[in-house]
Amino acid sequence: MSPPLLHLRDIHLTFGGTPLLEGAELAVAAGERICLIGRNGSGKSTLLRIAAGIIEADAGERFVQPGATMRYLPQEPDLSGFDTVLAFAEAGLAPGDAQHRAQLLLEQLGLTGDEDPAHLSGGEARRAALAQALAPEPDILLLDEPTNHLDLPAIEWLEAELAAFRGALVLISHDRRFLQRLARSTVWLSLGVAHRIERDLAGFEAWRDEHLEASAEAARKADRKLAAETEWLHKGVTARRKRNQGRLRALMQLRQERRERRQPTGTAAKLVQSEAELSGRLVIEAQDIAKTFDGATVVKDFSTRILRGDRLGIVGPNGAGKTTLLNMLTGVLAPDSGKVRLGTNLEMVTLDQRRESLDPAWTLSQVLTGGSGDMVTVAGQKRHVIGYMKDFLFLPEQARTPVGVLSGGERARLMLARALARPSNLLVLDEPTNDLDLETLDLLQELLVDYAGTVILVSHDRDFLDRTVTATIAWEGPGRWTEYAGGYSDMLAQKGPAAAPGRGSAGKTRPKEKGGASPDRRKEGSGGSASRQGLSFTEQHEVKDLQKRMEKLQAEIAKQKAVLDDASLYHRDPDGFARAAKALETAETALATAEDRWLELELKREAAAEGSA
Repeated sequence: MSPPLLHLRDIHLTFGGTPLLEGAELAVAAGERICLIGRNGSGKSTLLRIAAGIIEADAGERFVQPGATMRYLPQEPDLSGFDTVLAFAEAGLAPGDAQHRAQLLLEQLGLTGDEDPAHLSGGEARRAALAQALAPEPDILLLDEPTNHLDLPAIEWLEAELAAFRGALVLISHDRRFLQRLARSTVWLSLGVAHRIERDLAGFEAWRDEHLEASAEAARKADRKLAAETEWLHKGVTARRKRNQGRLRALMQLRQERRERRQPTGTAAKLVQSEAELSGRLVIEAQDIAKTFDGATVVKDFSTRILRGDRLGIVGPNGAGKTTLLNMLTGVLAPDSGKVRLGTNLEMVTLDQRRESLDPAWTLSQVLTGGSGDMVTVAGQKRHVIGYMKDFLFLPEQARTPVGVLSGGERARLMLARALARPSNLLVLDEPTNDLDLETLDLLQELLVDYAGTVILVSHDRDFLDRTVTATIAWEGPGRWTEYAGGYSDMLAQKGPAAAPGRGSAGKTRPKEKGGASPDRRKEGSGGSASRQGLSFTEQHEVKDLQKRMEKLQAEIAKQKAVLDDASLYHRDPDGFARAAKALETAETALATAEDRWLELELKREAAAEGSA
């Protein structure tokens, strides 16, 4: 193996009395592709900033090969002090670098270079910062969440650019597909220590699960030994204890090790949503809706029908009008023409992408309780706010922490915690994956699959879309939106080879395929590729989830029927009888919905099998 261009040895750093890094290591050789992962708050960004030389560790050594060049992309680029975006991008160049690359990269990223940095959106600032980092073609690129605020064309362009990059890469990202396509080694930051494994993300996750189980088993063994030795101490004969001071000292050491054993900031996040009563069968119906701003058509003659249990994704470039379309569908914004009809008994909860509704002066406890008391109601049960915070990986001492000092990932978890505590049967999520770590993303995906209501989400995370949605509304050009069955990959397959991701300008849109008809996500046209191939990947996954859900609902129905079989229940406990009857009705309705969807998918699969026979 070639000597490292960058090497961090035995790095220690403490913030506010709490150790963040305890002996972390990072070695980067020429041409390596490393993803740095870990939970929010584990110190990933801090370690990357130490590697970039921006902050200094309390202890440890940082070595950079003489002559090696390095560029760092922070999570929140600072463009202040520059008159134009081009001036900012050229500031990353050194003598001898190709001066034209900054302008070329800006144009490929959809910028002219003449923009005023003070008036850029988050996505535009990120594109300018990428141009500055990439222009010099350094030996090492350190990228912290490079896909944040980027749309899908820009993410695909960046993937192609980094795939062709000949230097070394160290990436922090929540975008699983982005990491899978670029990283070859994984560094996992956990409890202040960096564990390196020469596997990509998929291989690492299996190893991590084994490592966590082994660590948990070792901790259980240590606790069992401590309990046994404590029992000996309490029950042993005094004289025997006096003759065995060595064993007593060993017990004291075990206790000390147990006190000092560093625990994670929480177990895996426990995402439990509060579900309201079921909505009506029809959730949203839009007929020929249109919207124009300043003469520019954002939505033109779009129609859709969303039923209870649907999971709908909306994708498109930044500025295409995804949030506008979302607001029109949910009744927040009135269309210029056409009409939107909302179903009955809707309880909608919205998670906004900018988190503007969080008052920076409020504490975590105030955000979750609404500023009153110390209890929060989740799934109909009263819970202490400290316990609920722990479910989302917050420490008890953070209850009085102002929102303004939280990291981006912590703010994302806090917004998620608040949204899921509210009863709902319609979840509206605008970029819910921003700043979440991979473990929390996995759990959010599982929650959405099990959620009994309807989900509409806007996202640029392709893997997240593939795992969660049953239909995708895609931007096809100014004002034109088309609905496809399945997730992001299913959409690409139906659009054909012309829509496949490829190298090219991130600022340019791809042409719409011929005959842009919108297939119904429940009845595929006989000529569609999804029909010829049977069920899509997303639908196959949905069938498995439906089978599990139907088994759970059947068990719940049997349980409630057994309760109601008690002839004396009504007279003895009228409220209990009403609760059981309501629970039975809810479970039977949900089972009927699940069975209808399962039968629909089975009929589709059988039709495809007969068609190919």
